[in-house]
Amino acid sequence: MKDMHCHLLPGIDDGAKDFKESVVLLRKAQREGITDIVLTPHYIKNTKYNCDNEKKEKIFEKLKLYAKTNHIDINLYLGNEVFLDEEIIDLIKKKKIKTINNSKYILVEFPLEYIMKNAKDILYDLITNDYIPILAHPERYHIFKQHPEYAIEFLRMGVLLQGNYLSLLGAYGKEAKKSLKFFLKNNWISFLASDMHHDGNYDINKMKKKLKSIVHNDIIVDDLLMNNFEKVINNYDIGIKG
Repeated sequence: MKDMHCHLLPGIDDGAKDFKESVVLLRKAQREGITDIVLTPHYIKNTKYNCDNEKKEKIFEKLKLYAKTNHIDINLYLGNEVFLDEEIIDLIKKKKIKTINNSKYILVEFPLEYIMKNAKDILYDLITNDYIPILAHPERYHIFKQHPEYAIEFLRMGVLLQGNYLSLLGAYGKEAKKSLKFFLKNNWISFLASDMHHDGNYDINKMKKKLKSIVHNDIIVDDLLMNNFEKVINNYDIGIKG
């Protein structure tokens, strides 16, 4: 598996607190068979989660050295999970936030309780500037729990959806589990990722069994767990869903 959403870059958000915890999680990931990871620390303007690219990259290089020293053989890449902001294009240009591996793809989120009034305008602004937004964990947003079919408006815009696979195992409650199953059955999800924050269990084998009971197509399963990840890292196109 290849994991495009996690919070293992230490000391800059609500994920791993230090390099020691990062290494523990990376070692667990390797044991579970994860071969590639994008580190996506939160970026929320005007909060303490506002580490700019220069600082992120220094921590990133240090973590890669720690991983190598500890015999962890995982390919690491850098990005952000960006809280939607009307100045998001300027934040990219000013090197405050990172797209995934410097590609056209950017991982974004908005409040869990509601959709911002200008969310679609911000996403459209990204798309018209040749970026491709990937909306993190749609199954966790209140509006999609109540009306998962509303996500099709975002899909038709060209937004891609990344589900947290632990939702399938009940980590975020029954409604999130139900919503993610709905998205998967309709083939609206492009990626499944861990969104790992702290020293928890990846449960990859358990997840795969659950996933294959929902998606009865090995090609789609491979796309969700590996192939679309590779397209993002290499800046290739992924087909619009919906």
